Amino acid sequence: MVVAIGAPPFVFLPSSPFAASRNLKKQRNTIFNLNIGLQSSHTEHRCITISNIKCSASSSSTSAIVSKEEEPLPLEVNEIKTMCKTWVWRGYNINYLVYQARNENTCRPSLLLVHGFGASIAHWRRNIATLAQNYTVYAIDLLGFGASDKPSGFEYNMESWAQLILDFANQIIQRPTVLVGNSVGSLACVIAAADPSQTSIQGLVLLNCAGGMNNKAIVDDWRIKLLLPLLWLVDFLLNQRSVASAIFNRVKQRENLKNILLSVYGNKEFVDEDLVEIIKGPADDEGALDAFVSIVTGPPGPNPVQLIPNLTLPILVLWGDQDPFTPVDGPVGKYFSSLPSQKPNVSLFLLEGVGHCPHDDRPDLVHEKLLPWLSHLPVVENVVT
Repeated sequence: MVVAIGAPPFVFLPSSPFAASRNLKKQRNTIFNLNIGLQSSHTEHRCITISNIKCSASSSSTSAIVSKEEEPLPLEVNEIKTMCKTWVWRGYNINYLVYQARNENTCRPSLLLVHGFGASIAHWRRNIATLAQNYTVYAIDLLGFGASDKPSGFEYNMESWAQLILDFANQIIQRPTVLVGNSVGSLACVIAAADPSQTSIQGLVLLNCAGGMNNKAIVDDWRIKLLLPLLWLVDFLLNQRSVASAIFNRVKQRENLKNILLSVYGNKEFVDEDLVEIIKGPADDEGALDAFVSIVTGPPGPNPVQLIPNLTLPILVLWGDQDPFTPVDGPVGKYFSSLPSQKPNVSLFLLEGVGHCPHDDRPDLVHEKLLPWLSHLPVVENVVT
């Protein structure tokens, strides 16, 4: 899969009504000219705390913070490939990684990392080793992405990905787990945690959570409603095989992918050849085009606004403020920004100068907030059955 790493499909339209209104002219040019790449400005990188509540770090948790000098080097993409295993889920091969904690402690939960649209396990290459200093880390390629199967004719939806996550936690991890997701992966984690029958999820970490699987995720905003006819036109065009193939092949060209990545990253230095290959490689797999079309044209799935109010488990929200697709001042961003004042189980941090994929864009800022939050979670006592 390709197109927007971490984001819902945005070849044609932005993934929020705020961005839709602001960039409508640019998006029209993208549709007809495939002139991809919305360049965002590069600003000073620092982290601002929007709200500190019960789960925020305290001075007593400094041992949970890994300094910049102590952080392990990122894993190499080829190294990650050799470490991966295969799990069969409902007849499909699912690619996953497990990285054992260096300092094993059975009182700590395991972590499950869930990538966003177009990405894969390797998108966490700057995070896995750091998190594994104290936590056993799992990462998964969702069905249709990375090295997992891309079955022909499969109708992709958010609920299937959420069930995949729950089954993986119950069958492979088999102990209390914190889900860490980016964009569409975040939304899949929210849906999984909201399942009334689940008993394995102990906490959620949401990095620029998406509002839906694709651009048809409706929030109460007149701007997205104005674009609905255009969204349906896009669906019609993509359902023409020759048109979809031409668009897909153009988008996955290396230079176009790099332009897209530059548009969603605040830290342009991290848009390297490895990152481009992380997206491009799986796009050449058989079934990648079918998955792309199904995801873009399928139902958007449950909305986080409907699900979050029912969740009582600890939630950490990290939001890059330079995200052009789920901007912090757009409807989805505004909703998450309002949560700490309404729900005591939610902590929110705004990361300045960071784009749609904070964990890879500025991993140091993410670790600075994530590690202390993890250290404050309740002690794990029971094994999941």
